[in-house]
Amino acid sequence: MQYRQLGRSGLRISAFTLGTMTFGGKGDFAKTGDTDLAGARRQLDLCIEAGINMFDTADIYSSGVSEEILGAALKGRSDDIMVTTKARFTMGKGANDAGLSRYHLIRACEASLQRLGRDHIDLYYLHEWDGQTPLDETLEALDTLTRAGKIRYTGVSNFSAWHLMKALSVAERDRLIAPVAQQIYYSLQAREAEYELLPLSLDQGIGVQVWSPMAGGLLSGKYRRGRPQPAGTRQIEKWGEPPVHDIEKLYDVVEVLVSIAEARNISAAQVALAWVAQRPAITSIVIGARTEAQLVDNLKAADLVLSAEEISRLDEASAPPLLYPYWHQASNASDRLSAADLLLLGPAVAAKASRPE
Repeated sequence: MQYRQLGRSGLRISAFTLGTMTFGGKGDFAKTGDTDLAGARRQLDLCIEAGINMFDTADIYSSGVSEEILGAALKGRSDDIMVTTKARFTMGKGANDAGLSRYHLIRACEASLQRLGRDHIDLYYLHEWDGQTPLDETLEALDTLTRAGKIRYTGVSNFSAWHLMKALSVAERDRLIAPVAQQIYYSLQAREAEYELLPLSLDQGIGVQVWSPMAGGLLSGKYRRGRPQPAGTRQIEKWGEPPVHDIEKLYDVVEVLVSIAEARNISAAQVALAWVAQRPAITSIVIGARTEAQLVDNLKAADLVLSAEEISRLDEASAPPLLYPYWHQASNASDRLSAADLLLLGPAVAAKASRPE
């Protein structure tokens, strides 16, 4: 297992993180899984043996039950094991039981600590943007919690690039402790994060944890062009999160995944996970599983190194279109692009350079 620096912080976390959305199976989260305490302990055993030192949850997962199960499963284990959790979504019927206000964040943090049975949270994420709360209020609350020792590091999740950039600016202006990481959706199924979020991370030194690197199972190899979709699963045409905007392109990507996997005698899931883990700016990918067999298979991807040729095939099949102003920059600014710019524009610049005048 690799251990990577989390942005510009001094913290090193495993390249794989176990996600615990499947713990509890309460309410809307029942469709993701219903792992109980015994199952959670077994998953933690497998992950810790593989070298994972970070476990991810959120207060909203099964209305707090995921945090409770994770906390119980961690009891008696090494203090070196770290936990991320999140706050923002509705956790009660009160007018202030949601959002990123100082009132809600401090109450949410204390409630998470109680459910987890811990005296601190290692990495505390703002789970979603709140456009109605001033950022200085939100960041001041996180600063207060950090200085009180209740959280060690802070991050944001599902923010746009301008949201995160504004947060960094406010933190610098007000001399507050700034976010060191972002948790985002990114996979071969949807590479929109390459437009702004990943370049921002490279430029500003922000760590990146990726949620749903398998696109909710779409990249498992079970969904193939011209074949019946697996019984008892969601249909691609009705997929909600992540949405599928181009089914034919998804099938193209899956065919490349399956081809590479078959040549190596491994699963398509391992190839999909390894591709994300090897991308620029990525610190850690969050994996989760309904079953022990799925988890064991996913963990094998931690040791998988894709060749340049395999990465090129996957890149070509999944490449996002260059929107404006990116196509203009690729055509006219290639002499003065940074590493952050080239994360997205590199292939287009290389293709232009290889064309004869």
